[in-house]
Amino acid sequence: MSARQESTAPGGVRLTSAQGRWVLATAVLGSGMAMLDSTVVNVALPRIGEDLNADLAVLQWTVTAYMLTLSSLILLGGAVGDRFGRRRVFVIGVVWFAAASLLCGLAPHAGVLIAARALQGVGGALLTPGSLALIQAVFHPDDRARAVGAWSGLGGVAAAVGPFIGGWLVDGAGWRWVFFLNVPLAAVCVPVALRHVPETRERDARERRGFDVPGAVLGALALAGVTYALIAAPDGGASPGVILPAVIGVLLGVLFLHVERRSPDPMLPPAIFGIRLFSAVNVVTVCVYAAFGGFFFLAVLQLQVVVGYSALQAGTALLPTTVLMLLLSARSGALGQRIGPRIPLTVGPLLCAAGMLLMTRAGRGASYLTDVLPALVVLGAGMVTLVAPLTSTVLASVDVDRAGLASGINNAAARAASLMAVAALPLLAGIGPEAYRSADEFGAAFRRAMPLCAGILVVGGLIAWLTVRTPALRAAEPAPAERCHPECVYHCGVSAPPLDPGEARPLEAERPPAGGEGPPGGSDSR
Repeated sequence: MSARQESTAPGGVRLTSAQGRWVLATAVLGSGMAMLDSTVVNVALPRIGEDLNADLAVLQWTVTAYMLTLSSLILLGGAVGDRFGRRRVFVIGVVWFAAASLLCGLAPHAGVLIAARALQGVGGALLTPGSLALIQAVFHPDDRARAVGAWSGLGGVAAAVGPFIGGWLVDGAGWRWVFFLNVPLAAVCVPVALRHVPETRERDARERRGFDVPGAVLGALALAGVTYALIAAPDGGASPGVILPAVIGVLLGVLFLHVERRSPDPMLPPAIFGIRLFSAVNVVTVCVYAAFGGFFFLAVLQLQVVVGYSALQAGTALLPTTVLMLLLSARSGALGQRIGPRIPLTVGPLLCAAGMLLMTRAGRGASYLTDVLPALVVLGAGMVTLVAPLTSTVLASVDVDRAGLASGINNAAARAASLMAVAALPLLAGIGPEAYRSADEFGAAFRRAMPLCAGILVVGGLIAWLTVRTPALRAAEPAPAERCHPECVYHCGVSAPPLDPGEARPLEAERPPAGGEGPPGGSDSR
């Protein structure tokens, strides 16, 4: 039987049906590939450096090349799916991601690995928003919230087990299998998508907007120029090879802002930043995820190079943070709705800062139970406290029609912040190109880097305290007729806040009558 014959009409598939379960499995499998990749690669970095005889700059580029293309193109990727078919673009993204992963695994030297990682990011920019778009477009309105919740929860499981799987593969078959793993996953995902997922696209040609390709290209090149300069600076100093890319990157960034202001269909609409609350929370996001990006990049190196853990032990050691988020993110979101975002967005970064400072105890001969675990539990508690309220505030700060765009901008900002942190932190902490080969040298540098990460978090917490008010979610600018609430209640936002389309609810649902809850809305925020 063909997919067309089997499929229920788009927008009418029920979650409890056989086809609904197939659609959910497809979306989870596709997005799970990207979620796994964002957590498993860091665990493999020391072995990659050893096998390819690479310095720290290569390890930085192994992480940043992927984040650069992903953060630059993720907003464009969602628009392409809406125009040309969500299933089609999702499948292309999965195939692209798998092909780039295969190239990563086969890379004979660092140059090929870095180029392949950049290509992986392009595939991730197509499949990551595409997996959520499939759910939003295919499922019946009454089932969308549950489907998105299941998608976010199962994706969180993938993120949580990622470091464990990565460590097991690195210690066993080798680091290349961290990338090869994506190939069989794609081999399962693509046929299921073609067989069971109906095609959807924008319903009315008059709704179609142009693609901001110039903006996407300029944004990527600006990030690339600055990233190159930051990574090259420890070895190249103030040479023309460092200064020139930095200047070009900054100039391209200015040109990007100019193009976005004049574009009829900007990828990053400047007007949305006129909303004070939205802008403030995105500044907090940049601070928070810059610190997270720098911490998780260096922590896996610290655990393996200095503490002496195997890749599997290092990956397993980091599990408490993601497990805490997976188990408690829904409760944190509910608490944020009751007390408002100001306290969680202030206290959360401060807890994370304390956890990072505690992590400086993880040196030679450190005990996991007394030195490593307490730091990760405090860090995880801080992440639980802040990530769900952060997403809620971003969504509530804009009207329902722009909720998906707001979430996408917030996600891209977090990834760009992580990218800049991974590029800049070794320079700021004085970590030399060969430092990760020496336990003493790297341990000392790690102890210098953690206060920097903690300081960024403290700044983020202070900004939240000064700019976010407790009743802000009820008086967001501009005041919409409907409030948007997160649908992704379970997540592990280690690399970025979740992409979340938001669930529309009438404002009066905020103050339900005694003895009952206000009715949840079911409109499609996309």
